[in-house]
Amino acid sequence: MLVDQRGGGRGARPTVEVVIPVHDEERDLGPSVRRLHAFLASSFPFGFRITIADNASTDGTWLLARRLARELDHVRAMRLAAKGRGRALRTAWGASDAAVLAYMDVDLSTGLEALLPLVAPLVSGHSDLAIGTRLRRGARVVRGPRRELISRCYNLLLHATLGTRFSDAQCGFKAIRADAARALLPLVRDGEWFFDTELLVLAERAGLRIHEVPVDWVDDPDSRVDLVATALADLRGVARLAAGLAGGKIPVAALRAQLGRADPVGARGRPLRQLARFALVGVASTLAYLGLYAALRNLLAAQPANAAALLATAVANTSANRRFTFAVRGAARALRQQLQGLGARAGRAGGGEPDRDRPALPAAARLGVPPVAARRRPAPYRLRTTSTDRTSQSSWGGRARVAKRSPPCRQRSTR
Repeated sequence: MLVDQRGGGRGARPTVEVVIPVHDEERDLGPSVRRLHAFLASSFPFGFRITIADNASTDGTWLLARRLARELDHVRAMRLAAKGRGRALRTAWGASDAAVLAYMDVDLSTGLEALLPLVAPLVSGHSDLAIGTRLRRGARVVRGPRRELISRCYNLLLHATLGTRFSDAQCGFKAIRADAARALLPLVRDGEWFFDTELLVLAERAGLRIHEVPVDWVDDPDSRVDLVATALADLRGVARLAAGLAGGKIPVAALRAQLGRADPVGARGRPLRQLARFALVGVASTLAYLGLYAALRNLLAAQPANAAALLATAVANTSANRRFTFAVRGAARALRQQLQGLGARAGRAGGGEPDRDRPALPAAARLGVPPVAARRRPAPYRLRTTSTDRTSQSSWGGRARVAKRSPPCRQRSTR
């Protein structure tokens, strides 16, 4: 890594460091850095530094970055040999001595007026991360329908698969406290565009507070981001992150303990979301049971196949509800909860397909009703009367006629 900071980058420790990751941005870099520097120098209340993080540019970007670092106070430039926005941010943030670390895209698509609302909650200690969002009420966004659709679908996917609550993972306008960055960055594996999403998901799972700022955003029509390749890489990142969280490979509990945070507000304490997840787990367990029973029925008799399918899906159902519905992690009380789940389902183990060799029982016997009682029908209701002219007053004052029915048994003559 090469660093050039002759223009004043060695000044007093800044409160906020703004990193601009660039790759082959020779055209936009000069105007954007000068505009950002003028804004910070004139109206920003905190000490600042601008770092240009060039990641493997092949044009004149690095030479221009060095020239800007020499000309402008509080500007430095660094060069990485490997390409990747996430890699550039990890390196620049890791080498910073500022209290708050921010970054923005080189095209300055986000209005600079949102920078102070972005970093102020972090400087005060109220929040740990802050993100610009284009998907909250109050944001003003100018971009094409294709990018709008892709952005919304991606964030909905994150909500459905990872249970995230932040609204916009991809906006190139974020900030983080340095202490939180030191704890999170070693766990972030991606070095490309998925870096932002992975950082936010880990922060949310660790119980950190994420502040959102609706921004004014004007999309750059000359953006050279490959949307298809980026979307596929993001999907692979989502799958990897979901597997790591579900399998316990990511030490979220240790991270929370390191940061001194309580459990994040997630499924626990949100009844409607908890109910929806419980229902999803139930549906998935039912489908898994049906598939497993159908597969085992070709190898076993009905009752063993039913018992094996119920046992497997009951264990899986309890495990999924512990992690996904009730946000329970670790092995504490896992065996007890599994036994409780098996006990709750023990009464349902008698279902399944009846044996073909067993003679079918009558319906009455299957219901536990004696055959004679099953054939006997209750006597029809007849209005009783004591009047000799076969009429009487009903309980509501009307006249009722007695049905002329033959008695069920021979009556004794009164003559």
